[in-house]
Amino acid sequence: MASVNKVFIIGRLTRDPELRNMQSNSAICNMNIATDESYTNKDGQKINKSEFHKVTCFQKQAENCAKFLHKGSLVYVEGSLQTRKWQDQQGQDRYITEIKAERIQFLDNKQQRQQETQTEDKLMF
Repeated sequence: MASVNKVFIIGRLTRDPELRNMQSNSAICNMNIATDESYTNKDGQKINKSEFHKVTCFQKQAENCAKFLHKGSLVYVEGSLQTRKWQDQQGQDRYITEIKAERIQFLDNKQQRQQETQTEDKLMF
């Protein structure tokens, strides 16, 4: 039987996207996205739970995310899970599991994004 590595989330950015260039000069953008769920436990109490996801995207998609998204933006992310390994300064192996985005859709309405951009432009001058 074939295996599937597919992730779909809808959530809000917990901070502004971080754009940088890799050694190959292609863009990479890292984002942190929070998703929420709520349920009622057996005692009838409503429980709210948040999960936090690290998301990475590349090239033009990375540039667009850095340009148009900010802390609090609502996004749909479709991609796959990947785990990376590295060594810290003490030589200890460290791991991170993140979503490698294949598709990101901006869900905040266009009018809201335009108003936020206009407000930011006014603050800059």
